[in-house]
Amino acid sequence: MSLAARLSLWGFDPPRLLFAFRTALAACLALLVAWRLGLEHPQWSAMTVWAASQPVRGMLFEKALFRALGTIVGTLVGVGLMLGAGLHPAVLVVGLALWLGLCAWIGNLIRGFASYGVILSGYSAAMVALLATPHSEAILALGTDRFLTVMTGVFVALAVGWLFTAKAAEDALTGRMRRLTGRVLADMAARLADASPASSREAREILSEMAAIEEALDPHGAGSPRSRRASRTLRAILIAQTSALLWIRGSRAEPPDLALASTLAEAAEAARRPAPAEEIMALLTKARAQAADRADLAEVLAHLHTALSDRIGGVDDDAGFVPALHLVTLHRDWVGARQAFIRAIGVMLGVGAVWLLTGWSGFAFVLLGASVMISLFSTHDNPASIMRHILVGQAFGVVGALVCRWWIWPLAHSDLELVLLMTPFILLGAPPIAHRRTLMGAFDYNLTMLLLLQPVFPLTGTFANSVLTALAVVSAPVIALIAFRTVYPADARRRMQTLITAMIHEIQYMAINADASSHREVWRSRLHHRLLRLTRWAEKAGEQEISAIDGGLAILRLGEAVLEMQALRRVPGLTRNARRSIDAALSRIGAMASHHERARRTLRLTAARLMAEAPARGRSLRDAHDGVAANAAFFYLKATP
Repeated sequence: MSLAARLSLWGFDPPRLLFAFRTALAACLALLVAWRLGLEHPQWSAMTVWAASQPVRGMLFEKALFRALGTIVGTLVGVGLMLGAGLHPAVLVVGLALWLGLCAWIGNLIRGFASYGVILSGYSAAMVALLATPHSEAILALGTDRFLTVMTGVFVALAVGWLFTAKAAEDALTGRMRRLTGRVLADMAARLADASPASSREAREILSEMAAIEEALDPHGAGSPRSRRASRTLRAILIAQTSALLWIRGSRAEPPDLALASTLAEAAEAARRPAPAEEIMALLTKARAQAADRADLAEVLAHLHTALSDRIGGVDDDAGFVPALHLVTLHRDWVGARQAFIRAIGVMLGVGAVWLLTGWSGFAFVLLGASVMISLFSTHDNPASIMRHILVGQAFGVVGALVCRWWIWPLAHSDLELVLLMTPFILLGAPPIAHRRTLMGAFDYNLTMLLLLQPVFPLTGTFANSVLTALAVVSAPVIALIAFRTVYPADARRRMQTLITAMIHEIQYMAINADASSHREVWRSRLHHRLLRLTRWAEKAGEQEISAIDGGLAILRLGEAVLEMQALRRVPGLTRNARRSIDAALSRIGAMASHHERARRTLRLTAARLMAEAPARGRSLRDAHDGVAANAAFFYLKATP
């Protein structure tokens, strides 16, 4: 049996174990370099290596960049707060609370490593200001030291990572997208061949794969403008595929078209092979021409054709393309961001008030730890759950720091020996990161152990003070755990409920906004992206009571119907009765959250009235009504306060 097989049998992930040991060695190197440069807190460089290292180059470069930018901003804010806190210590607490809340708010609105950099700037300010409290007269020096130690860690992480880290396997995600495109085209062909929609199971499987790919796009786009553009084009294809899936699952009768079905089947096979880009695009162009008399299908094919041509590049852009299809509008979690803002400010003010009342210097570590926990993990799927693992990891980090400080360091006779004696404890942090049972908290072992160890000779302090400081550090995840469970609790199910509420509210806003139809592609892009996010949250929540996918498709149909009604009411030849019915339906849908049944009935009556004047529009409204009726539980689901 090979070594890799044995490691896997013992619960280790061999590639991750190699990455962990490489990172541990880089952390030791950063510690030595920072000490040799004469920096006051060389252990912060080692902490930065653990925080910045990534398994692929693009992610490594981008995270290092945003860590550097976040540190610069955070250091400047921290220094400014300390200088302003000369008026009163309460100014420092309030300033940190507001700054951390602002960073948590922005960090929950944006995505990827940019979010990490913003949140980092929040608790970096806390690290500078709080650890400088006993030495406020040297705040500028400490801020400079903090910046230089972090940059040392960033450069070491980049150097080691660039030498030993492979480039991202870009073709893996592209291959998944290619196979998914072939599957969608094949289902479209099947719908045209036998005039029956794809099964619910098939739709769920396709949406699940779409959602998984969408979630992987942010890491995939890290590292360069080219990678970000590639991720953007892949996301545009996903949105176009969502439109296609909506057409496939539509309940309206679609007359068979064997010629068009054959063309789409050929395109599906070409995408799966994979065939040259020109062949695939030529088949899609042919399909668009064959579907010219089918308005809905022609629009779906235009979406897909445009998105694929933008991805492939070098393909002539026909005049029939819709420029707005290049627009990708993403979901922003405004509710979660507001909750993170309030939670972060509340925790910082509460802990800060206790610090001011007691005057105990150890509370600076409590406030510092709380600033990290309450902001950094506010974007996590289930922050309360992860806090338990962090608490265990920090407990082991405390034990490691106490053993090193009181059993090992007394053997040293110089600063250099203190630094060298730290390295075994850093290396011990590598294996737990690669084991399936310990990886959730292992990272915090390393950071906590390094935070509590400052290699300064001769050694000072007492064991009792070390224990009290250690207890202050591990109290932070306990405080954060309580906050995440009691102040706007967040988990996969609640996030799913919040997203459903946001989707319904957007439909309501579209219904009452007379200008909604002029922004059709913006609404559609955002709704389609929300459907992908909803699918992922439903899977993580293990939702069984409702069909989040079918409900999401019903919302998309309702949104399309709302946009069609907004456009139809502007048609000059529309009769007064039809216009009145449309206005009533839009008004009822605008209050759908509180009058669900009334909105559904009005929608049904409006669909029946339009069948005589505009049959295609009437069928669209009828499909929307049927989707809402079949997924009533979904529309009644409210976000948990």
